Amino acid sequence: MPYMLLGVGFLLFIFSILMLLIPSLHQLDLVIVQWMSQHRSNAVNMIFITLSTLGGMPFVLFLTTVWCVHQGWYKKYTNVVFISLGLIGSSATVWLLKYLISRPRPPEMYHLVNSYGASFPSAHSIYAATLGCLAIYLGQKHPKHTLICICAFIWLLLMGISRVYLGVHFPSDVLAGWSIGFIWITLLYLLYAKFSRAKTN
Repeated sequence: MPYMLLGVGFLLFIFSILMLLIPSLHQLDLVIVQWMSQHRSNAVNMIFITLSTLGGMPFVLFLTTVWCVHQGWYKKYTNVVFISLGLIGSSATVWLLKYLISRPRPPEMYHLVNSYGASFPSAHSIYAATLGCLAIYLGQKHPKHTLICICAFIWLLLMGISRVYLGVHFPSDVLAGWSIGFIWITLLYLLYAKFSRAKTN
């Protein structure tokens, strides 16, 4: 699983960069945003606007804090460090890249929610991929690990689609967000697993 997610992460990142740099693919980015804006409904609007709130940093920070407290209660301190570094690293990476690349958002006429910062990569998508991967790796020994994986991928998929549907991100922003989340958390997990093995030996 780790090496598969790592490979998928690198492929998605390369493709997102190509979409950013190649004019024809860049145009496709905008066409998809336009197409989704033409197929909106009030019910879906409300669902995705709610997802926008749940996927933002305030709620993600609250969720990870509760998660860390839970893990700390059971004295799983290595997990607390893993979760904390996962979120801190993802957050730092996304805002650094936003600053360096400074890609403008899609035209405001498509926006259904307020947005902050540059467009590339999508912070909501990185946070969703970060939480999803953390859940997948930390839940490996859980009897319902398959269900955890399914829920994690549905969560990050819906979050990514919602950002394009709401008109605040291009598809390539979302792909980049997912890829960075996959790569960072997987690399961190490989270090975490190595440390855990050394600790038990």
